[in-house]
Parts: sequence; structure tokens; C-alpha cells
Amino acid sequence: MKFIETLRDLETVYDAEIVPAALTKVADHLTPLYRTWVEAARFCILTTVGPEGTDGSPRGDDGPVVRVLDARTLALPDWRGNNRIDSLRNIVRDGRVSLMFMVPGSNNVVRVNGTARLTADPEMTERFEQRGKHPRSVIIVEIGEVYYQCAKALMRSGLWVRGDESARVPTAGQMNREMDAGFDAETYDRTYPDRAKGRMW
Repeated sequence: MKFIETLRDLETVYDAEIVPAALTKVADHLTPLYRTWVEAARFCILTTVGPEGTDGSPRGDDGPVVRVLDARTLALPDWRGNNRIDSLRNIVRDGRVSLMFMVPGSNNVVRVNGTARLTADPEMTERFEQRGKHPRSVIIVEIGEVYYQCAKALMRSGLWVRGDESARVPTAGQMNREMDAGFDAETYDRTYPDRAKGRMW
């Protein structure tokens, strides 16, 4: 297999003109319509980079997944998880981040690229109170650019229209058992929803 290893080779493969809208859609801050989109999103993917490589982490909430602090600043709470804190370690060492916001039913995606810092300041964490709980920290994202991604990827995948396909994939318990033959996959999968309810926030 021959790999593309230089920008010149890459540009030879992609020799068409850039679609003009792909450039005009980019803003360096949240415009009113981009703000509407971001505030409607309950789910996003946070991508970070660190010495060990990249990391992509799903983030979700039952309201807006981020808070808009101003047109150039977003706040993303770090709710309880598995305590690996891979994304947070990366942010402390390298602030470059990307966020990809998705809204069920829409084939467009809004992307934010920027830089991030962490805070555990109570004044900020208390702003995210959910059911009497607060995040341990909050990711503050300074927006470098924001733009929508064209709809073709979600249209091709039929992500929102093909229904529940989860029966086709292994469960979390089964994947754990693949790594540890003694793992009780059935009990893990059966009890996880109840265990997770107390650890959602």
C-alpha cells in the first residue's frame, strides 16, 4: 500500500477548488445562530491531545451540555465518570481542544476548535448544580473558530433514521469479559443502569 506522505501529494489527490461556503461559514466567536445551536445541544464529543496521543470523550447532560459564558467562551462541566481523567490530563499539559456538538434529528454538526483550561473554583462548579451535586472541575474553552460541518456524513450513515441497532453490538460487560475471562458480564450489564443512576452527576 502506498501512503500519501507530503502535502503536495495530498493536494494532488484533492485537486478541486474549496467549496466557498466551507470558508464563509467559519466564525471566530459564537454568532447568534451558532449560539442557538450550541445551547440546544445536550451531547458533544471533546477531543484533546497530549504526550501519549489524542483522546476523544463523549460528554452529555439533560440540558445544554455547555454553558455559554460569552461569545468567545464556553464552560463544560466534568461530571462523574470512571476517574481515568485522560482528557483532563491532556488539557493541563496541552490546551488544544475540539468540540463536536450534535442535536438529535439534525444532520448538521457544529464544531468548535480552541484552547482550554481547567478550574475547580467553587464559584464556577456551583453554577452547574444538578440534583444537589456539582462537577469536580469545569473545562473553560476559549473559542478559536466555530463552524458547522456539512450534513453528508450523517446522511450517509442514516444515524437518526435507522432506529435502535444496539442488539448488533457487544455490551460493556461482554467487552470487559473479552479482556478478563473471569469477569461477570451478565451481572455487570444487568445491574449497571441502577448503579449508574446514583452516579449520573
